[in-house]
Amino acid sequence: MENSRQKGKTQGRVIRLPCACANLRRAAHIAAQMYDEELRPSGLRGNQFTLLQALNIAPSISQKQLGQLLGLDSTTLSRTLSHLRRKGWVQSKPGSDRRELKLFLTASGQREFQRALPLWESAQKRLRHALGSHWNEAIDAALRIAEAGTRL
Repeated sequence: MENSRQKGKTQGRVIRLPCACANLRRAAHIAAQMYDEELRPSGLRGNQFTLLQALNIAPSISQKQLGQLLGLDSTTLSRTLSHLRRKGWVQSKPGSDRRELKLFLTASGQREFQRALPLWESAQKRLRHALGSHWNEAIDAALRIAEAGTRL
């Protein structure tokens, strides 16, 4: 009987599921919704902001490298990049290998990133506050999971 009670125990209002993937998906989904909510005034979604942020940090990165950096499949990355290209925020130029394209933010992409940055910082602050002393543990755990996943 004790075991069945433990299965039903919750952390706050959220039930601990037996599947690591389900718990991670749920956490990622809820966090993404919160970031989307904060970013809404900018017209950006969290996934779009993430690409702008990554290209701000790592300009002239290839699409393949960007996908690996963010753990995104080619289709998802292409779809989001296509939207940012249409807006004129991201462009590409040939790399040293003519088959490779390097991605970079345009001047308007840089401005859009800077305009949305305070909203993203607000989302970060909200989540950091909600996690309290567990903030660094959560980030470290997410990194360990991503690293482990790349080795599998």
